[in-house]
Amino acid sequence: MTGAVPRVAVVDYGAGNLVSIEQAFTAAGASVHRAATAAQIGEPDLLVVPGVGAAAPAMERLWDGGFVEPLRAWIAADRPFLGICLGLQLLFETSDEDGAATLGILPGRTVRLAGAPTLPHIGWNQVERRREHPAFAGIAPGAEFYFVHSYVGAPNGVAGDASILAETEHGRRFVSAVSRGRLLGVQFHPERSGGNGLRLIANVVGWATAA
Repeated sequence: MTGAVPRVAVVDYGAGNLVSIEQAFTAAGASVHRAATAAQIGEPDLLVVPGVGAAAPAMERLWDGGFVEPLRAWIAADRPFLGICLGLQLLFETSDEDGAATLGILPGRTVRLAGAPTLPHIGWNQVERRREHPAFAGIAPGAEFYFVHSYVGAPNGVAGDASILAETEHGRRFVSAVSRGRLLGVQFHPERSGGNGLRLIANVVGWATAA
């Protein structure tokens, strides 16, 4: 990929702030296109699933667009993937929000944020890393990112625990980033997180295109 413009495909299933996401990846030097159907994904260097809202309607739209099995195959092949907010939650098996069966990539489920002083959890909060990851290169430990959510992913078992990359506290601690191989999911919105968010997105582009 040396000298080539990184290619990013953003899954457009009606559940994300796509303009801000496109602008952030474009600022990181990537060429961005929206995929409204699975056939439009093409062969990008990075596949992004954004999202706001509830799991059941999101999954319905993913099925309608033919995305579900291609997404599972993409991740199974260990190709670079980023899930943002709901895009992280959909990686688990089920959602307590509405009982939806989700993608089943990671063991566990999506649960209501327990012990929270306010819901939804809106605003800036610290993301405390359990381990290092190229996405956080050059970002201070405990740096703040912007959140908007009431539900969180709850990994289960040894494999689920091993996927936890970072945690955040809002009443109780919750998982705010996961990673496994070339899969990365973040509960916060990097495209709305100022300098740290833009740095993370640029890092993700570099990570996705690294040999």
